[in-house]
Amino acid sequence: MPGDATRTVDIEPPTVQDLRPEVAHPSGDLLGFLSLEQLDRNRFRGWCHAGLPLRAFGGQVAAQALTAAGGTVGPGPRVHSLHGYFLRGGDPGRPVEYAVERLRDGRSYVSRRVTATQGDEVVFTLSASFKLPEQITGRQIAMPPTTPPEELPSAFHTWAEHDPEGYGQFEMGRVLDVRVAPVTWAVRDGGTEQRLWIRAVDVLPDEPLVHMCALTYASDLMLAPVAALDVETPGPLREGPGSSRHFLTSLDHAVWFHRPFRADDWLLVVQRGPTTGDGRGLVHGGLWTRDGRLVASVVQETMLRPGRGS
Repeated sequence: MPGDATRTVDIEPPTVQDLRPEVAHPSGDLLGFLSLEQLDRNRFRGWCHAGLPLRAFGGQVAAQALTAAGGTVGPGPRVHSLHGYFLRGGDPGRPVEYAVERLRDGRSYVSRRVTATQGDEVVFTLSASFKLPEQITGRQIAMPPTTPPEELPSAFHTWAEHDPEGYGQFEMGRVLDVRVAPVTWAVRDGGTEQRLWIRAVDVLPDEPLVHMCALTYASDLMLAPVAALDVETPGPLREGPGSSRHFLTSLDHAVWFHRPFRADDWLLVVQRGPTTGDGRGLVHGGLWTRDGRLVASVVQETMLRPGRGS
């Protein structure tokens, strides 16, 4: 059943700059999904699996773009924010090339821009900023109370039971353990809310950028459907991706990293959709560790249109 996968340790963790150069296609684990082949000083190549049928998973494209950006940054600075635009649906049957522009190498801050292409077409652009950590006391909003993940079933148990063959092709379900928490697809005062516990199935290396890339990969999962929670249950919780009665596709994606964390430990994701209109929906997300530290924030705008027959 989903969520029962054995957690394993990578005995010899690879470097961020050269995760797995021998991998030509995704290896089937999360570290492999983040891996890139380095072509030269500023160019990298990777493969992305499908999210929706015949469309590369946007979270993986963004995570690989961040891997490429991080591969050009020396030790010390850590990514604190990224902003990406999805320009075209990627083809999972073709490699993606990532070209990195070194915009700024300052004493405290480092800036990179990444352009992801397939052939002559740009499919995604990313701006990422890195900074040296500072030991300065801050503040944060408290984590909302919720049920512990051990008391919750896999988010995809219904789909896995009714369509085991289709679920077996769901790459994210093999590398991420996801549990649906109470207060799901609630509609209050015009907004919607969904809560999830999420973690990587396998134990990851200690390198911080690996965990930030893993969170970027996971942050796109089930985010766009929150915009339509007032009218339907997300497809992966029902019949699988592509079963939505609405056309949903990510337009842009932004992540801010606030505090250190591990993506292979449980994170509570609270996703809220405050508004829809003009064929678009906006979704905010906050991610907390089990001990209540707010470690990241996510914002995504999605195209939201009624599908055929809706």
